[in-house]
Amino acid sequence: MECVFGLVGNGFAIVVADTSAVHSILVHKSNEDKIMVLDSHKLVAASGESGDRVQFTEYIQKNVALYQFRNGIPLTTAAAANFTRGELATALRKNPYSVNILLAGYDKETGPSLYYIDYIASLHKVDKGAFGYGSYFSLSLMDRHYHSGMSVEEAVDLVDKCIMEIRSRLVVAPPNFVIKIVDKDGAREYAWRESVKDASTA
Repeated sequence: MECVFGLVGNGFAIVVADTSAVHSILVHKSNEDKIMVLDSHKLVAASGESGDRVQFTEYIQKNVALYQFRNGIPLTTAAAANFTRGELATALRKNPYSVNILLAGYDKETGPSLYYIDYIASLHKVDKGAFGYGSYFSLSLMDRHYHSGMSVEEAVDLVDKCIMEIRSRLVVAPPNFVIKIVDKDGAREYAWRESVKDASTA
């Protein structure tokens, strides 16, 4: 029951993902970070089959780093989103990845942006987006409460509303979420929202 969502505010973009690693009826762990730091000013939040999610996001991360290494300049957020979409589209005709992505970034020229890329390689620039069963609740809440130019405090308050709604309304709701933010100061972890901690194994 994966939940990934994000939005763009005034000078920043914020993305949130559940941290449950599940297979069938089993929960393997509840602290799996599904938001990858792509580079200094980009974040990739992904949902989908665990193997596809990890392999594809690492593949994108290394290719973005390779581009910067070869050319001496980083890809813009739009360029990284289009590259990611192109790789998904190529794989779609060969060995498709079951992965949905929200790519958030910050560029000096254009500011913050958020891109919605689904498993069939659709690409859209959005102000707010969501994937997974949690999207039924988070999208409706964001439709109601989101407005352009939100402050970090307003955005985090909206994120907390979405998390509380998912926890209370979704029948098999993930207990823990990670929140990450990207702005002019870079991409970084903002907070965790935990209701269950993994027991340490003896």
